[in-house]
Amino acid sequence: MDLFTQGLLGATMAQAGAQQRETRIATGIGFVAGIAADADILIQSEQDPLLNIEFHRHFSHSLFFVPFGALIVAMALWFLLRRRLSFARLYLFTLLGYCLSGVLDAFTSYGTHLLWPLSNERVAWSIISVIDPIFTLILLVAAIIAFKKNNRLAAYLGLFLAATYLTLGWVQSQRVETFAKTIIAERGQTAETLLVKPTLGNIILWRSIYRYQGSLYVDAIRVGLITGPQLYPGESIMQFDRSRDLSAVPDSSVLAKDIERFSHFSAGLIAIRPEQPNILIDVRYSNLPNTFAPLWGIEINPERPDQHAKYNLYRDSSKQTREKFIALLLGRNNVN
Repeated sequence: MDLFTQGLLGATMAQAGAQQRETRIATGIGFVAGIAADADILIQSEQDPLLNIEFHRHFSHSLFFVPFGALIVAMALWFLLRRRLSFARLYLFTLLGYCLSGVLDAFTSYGTHLLWPLSNERVAWSIISVIDPIFTLILLVAAIIAFKKNNRLAAYLGLFLAATYLTLGWVQSQRVETFAKTIIAERGQTAETLLVKPTLGNIILWRSIYRYQGSLYVDAIRVGLITGPQLYPGESIMQFDRSRDLSAVPDSSVLAKDIERFSHFSAGLIAIRPEQPNILIDVRYSNLPNTFAPLWGIEINPERPDQHAKYNLYRDSSKQTREKFIALLLGRNNVN
């Protein structure tokens, strides 16, 4: 999730564990602890462009790192707050604020090393977008009321409503997945891999990605909270296969290892961008849910396998793209 929402979750968690006289100070402590896990975004290297995406949402988001991450935050804040709180209470608030950072990120489709070091899997439940204004608003209102009233009851209610919204997101994901499987069967295909994920800022419009016989297919599926599913057929593309597409690149080369790192980051859902054969894209994300217009990818040079791949962003915020997205979100029939 975005930093602000992470901080709000941390704040409401800390408020929920505070005594009445501690509610306000717990708010700030929990907010700081809630965003602390995302300090891994600072892990970067000019020589290795993929280092950032490899370590973002890595060890600092693991459930096993929570006690240590909370301790680091508590030690950093102790010098400022030692006259107002005991270290035990301070650590309690940082622990509450930090403990769900990785879990919240796992609810998105980006991928989080939630069980590191026991597992290197990027956990992604894909039931909420990385930015969801409704989820954020629930936590914001709860945190403000709890702070102003100096009472943790609002925090409890906010956490309950936030959990309810996540549950609704899961229900929506199941509806979309069931409909996607029906569509795939009607096409006479079988999904070897299927991923459904909400589009930015909502749980109404979803992106379906599936693999069948070496190709990747995407569709946009709109599922209203009351209305039934609506399909916006998408595109297909050949899934990247290094043994076929870049067989001349040595397995031990820097480029081959970078491609493997990018594939792991992208859950294996990568493809060559048709108009740019030197670009590998992450098929999970796109500017529109029924196209392959990528949000990011890596630029490769097979002629220089000793060079690192370059990480590029391709976000399209044009008026035309925004209008198409809104039309899909609203369920309009004619979307061109």
